[in-house]
Amino acid sequence: MDKSWINMPRNTCQYMDGLNKFLDFAFANKSVEGKIIFPCPKCNLKKWQTREATHEHLILHPFPKGYTFWLLHGETSFVQNTTETAPVFQSNEHKVSGNDPIRVMFNDAFGNFFCDDNVEDDEDIRPRSSGMMPDEIAEYLKFMHDGQQSFYEGCGKYSKLSFLLKLYHIKCLCRISDKAMSMILELLADAFDYAKIPCSFYEAKKIINKLGLHYTKIDACPNDCMLYCGEDKDKEVCKKCNESRWKRRKKNKTIDGTMKKQKKVPAKVLRYFPLKSRLQQMFMSSKIAEHMQWHASGSTNDGILRHPRDSEAWKNFDLMNPQFASDARNVRLGLVADGFNPFGDLSTSHST
Repeated sequence: MDKSWINMPRNTCQYMDGLNKFLDFAFANKSVEGKIIFPCPKCNLKKWQTREATHEHLILHPFPKGYTFWLLHGETSFVQNTTETAPVFQSNEHKVSGNDPIRVMFNDAFGNFFCDDNVEDDEDIRPRSSGMMPDEIAEYLKFMHDGQQSFYEGCGKYSKLSFLLKLYHIKCLCRISDKAMSMILELLADAFDYAKIPCSFYEAKKIINKLGLHYTKIDACPNDCMLYCGEDKDKEVCKKCNESRWKRRKKNKTIDGTMKKQKKVPAKVLRYFPLKSRLQQMFMSSKIAEHMQWHASGSTNDGILRHPRDSEAWKNFDLMNPQFASDARNVRLGLVADGFNPFGDLSTSHST
């Protein structure tokens, strides 16, 4: 299907014909009660609209430039008959090559959404994450825009995202404070008006954080008696030692003598890293997934103990749980006590 009309002016006959063909295709394949997902990135691809409303919107506003593979509107195979050869989401400013490490990070973070460019048969090319929800695809589209956007016009070495990642790597290696990073970004943005640089480190982190996995903050008693979660999440004091949940702060008065409202800051915070999402991301990467199943694919019976899978405990567990052992993707977890110092008996005060 010809999609070159997407980049044409909206007052041309080619754009109107292409828009009508898109609507015919979408309503024939993905309509629900006479409505389709609204192809508008500002709406996060969550709203459903009628044909008339969608047609009117796409005449008044441009069709999403990067949306050339109509996954949400019924397209199941990546076959493009356009005059240009482009990736699934194309940007005129910068193209991410197949071996680009930034693209590898995209695939690890979003589940290998890219199709394989090396496959010759078009019928075998499928989006690897066709099960992604609309809001996930909207986030992916927005993130891809930053990833494919050139750092400045004509720059082929760095994209906006790759430059921020390089800068963030330097910050971590040299232990630069967040405040210093914000000052550096402000200086760069002021000195290079043509470069696409966020104005603060806070804005930069909002872009970078989408590549990683998040953690959950749980308030804790400063004496480690309890966690404020579950049925205790709304408690103000510890139910064991009666210690306040919040830090004691100096009271500030305004000019008229009234007390200034201050945000409550927890005295202690536990950062919980959910395991399930991290295991899922490991299997998203083809290389790591291979290592995760090595215990089954690389099995040997030479009697040498070189891995826990060669031990009697592992084999007995497989015999007692045949259904679990039948799938090599099932993960066995082991408790490691390195750095564990709950009572402060060791020379270090740090406890992992």
